[in-house]
Amino acid sequence: MLKRHMPSITALQCFEAVARHLSFTRAAQELSLTQSAVSKQVAQLEELLQHLLFRRVRRRLQLTPAGSLYLTEVRKILAQVEMSTHYMLSYGGDTEVLRVATPPTFGARWLIPRLKGWRMRHPNIHLDLRNELEPDALAQGRSDVAFFFGQGALPGAECIRLFSEEVVPVCAPSVMPATPFTEPTQLTELVLLQNATRPEAWHEWFLSQDRHTEHSYHGPRFDTSYMCIRAAQAGCGVALLPRFLVEEELAEGKLVIPWDHPMPSRNAYYLAYPEHVAEVPKVRDFVRWMLEQLDAETL
Repeated sequence: MLKRHMPSITALQCFEAVARHLSFTRAAQELSLTQSAVSKQVAQLEELLQHLLFRRVRRRLQLTPAGSLYLTEVRKILAQVEMSTHYMLSYGGDTEVLRVATPPTFGARWLIPRLKGWRMRHPNIHLDLRNELEPDALAQGRSDVAFFFGQGALPGAECIRLFSEEVVPVCAPSVMPATPFTEPTQLTELVLLQNATRPEAWHEWFLSQDRHTEHSYHGPRFDTSYMCIRAAQAGCGVALLPRFLVEEELAEGKLVIPWDHPMPSRNAYYLAYPEHVAEVPKVRDFVRWMLEQLDAETL
């Protein structure tokens, strides 16, 4: 982008303050500038944009349509700059950042509880967790390590198998009929909640019992397993989910299993990292930590 199309942060701050107060005087007071300095910054911004940002109507300041449109973008920019600054201030001089990609529900339900104590043992390694439904972040360099559910093979990456899973149907107790189900396809009476990341799940679950229903792919579709969990809790229907993700709800009675047929998944959960960073200390420490957590659970 050409420099002449790059307004200064000061100009953006002045514009945002004037737009918020609809007053050059109050904006100047907030920014500890003179009114003429604020006015000059806004005028230069209007010249750059070739649009008027404000107009006076009966001696009162108003945003123009162009000004309202630009204000939305400017607030995003200023918020990002502030966030990035706080992000850097949170690190000490020797701190390293380890970027971790994880599927959303897996990260919230399984990974985060197993990070307790990490900061105490590794105070100089700051974890930056990001939701990623697919492990593409690893190949594209957006993460240093990634958790994923699949076959255990990623180009150019080391993949460590963590554990397998089994899926079970779950629903709210309130939607269960008074008479217990006698046949798995009766679950379609509750509405089958579809997980967009596993479009074949219901079809395979019925098939594993030598059953078929034309409703396998019918029902509201949700992007994440967490959304499916919440929908099932709300009584929207029955969801097919990994048991380990709903253990808490099952134990508390918030969800029940309407037809007890666990189906092992063909895939498993893996921790992956690029081959060329295998000996990087922060990656090696994180892999060791996760394997220790798994070992502790099997004792």
